[in-house]
Amino acid sequence: MESRIAPSELRRFIGSTEDSVSPRAVAGLYGRAEMLARLPLRVQRWIVSKARGPEYMGFVVEPYCTFLAYEIRDEAAASRLLPPGYRLLATSMFEGETQRTCAILGAFNVHASVFWGARVELYLIAENLRTGMLTWVICDVESNTINYDPGQGFSPATTDRAIVTTSHAGEVIVDIRSRERPNDLVLTARLEDAAMRSLDQRLWVEGNLSVDYGGRLAHEGSEPFGLVFDPGEMSRALHLPMDSVVVERNTFGAEFLAESPFSAACFPFAQHFLTTSYPRSSPIRDERALADLVRVQADQAR
Repeated sequence: MESRIAPSELRRFIGSTEDSVSPRAVAGLYGRAEMLARLPLRVQRWIVSKARGPEYMGFVVEPYCTFLAYEIRDEAAASRLLPPGYRLLATSMFEGETQRTCAILGAFNVHASVFWGARVELYLIAENLRTGMLTWVICDVESNTINYDPGQGFSPATTDRAIVTTSHAGEVIVDIRSRERPNDLVLTARLEDAAMRSLDQRLWVEGNLSVDYGGRLAHEGSEPFGLVFDPGEMSRALHLPMDSVVVERNTFGAEFLAESPFSAACFPFAQHFLTTSYPRSSPIRDERALADLVRVQADQAR
């Protein structure tokens, strides 16, 4: 898919997104978030509802973020993690792959206006029955930095070990170990045999316009939110042959997922997003409207 965004507009959008992330501001927020995490959830939610600030925050996923797709072997168990109004939906990571009901594990480093660190997130891919949109439902997360979600409010780091990196031998190395839950992900992926392939656009473009929370992260009344990004960033990624991916250990979703992933993707470039500081619904529903909003944000950055 050719980007609808002109190169000069994209550079302005990227520049303003990166500019919005301040290491000093993130450091200050870390301490405040840990203090807020001690408050009752109802008080945290009230504070969030009254928060005022810029409409969007910068959210930059650093190069070599890696995603593994696992087929769901127990759909009843997985469905219990979905918030009301959703059903599991078959999808594929890459264009032309066989579609399956699945969960996706994402491992990445991120620097954003409100946190900075490594994360692993577990998503169920589902359809929002009210809007008809494919949705990434975040059901679990482990990170070495602060977090906020509707179900549990503010939380500090949850990991004993959090490594998402690369080696000179052309490998992606992930080693994330939770100190609070039996969530571990240890994998190595060789990049030498990977090749750029077209991604399934409904999953990667529409799905990032509709993101919600499930499982322990869900809270009744929360709204799905959308990311703002150049759709061209979701056109292609490295397709990792499964024999180049060694998953030494994965306990995320162990009660309902197949033992091994069926597809793996890696983005060898940074991805630049804007998102609302706290989850709230987005009016953007398609790629054309998304590209228009990116251009508006780029113009404001002149």
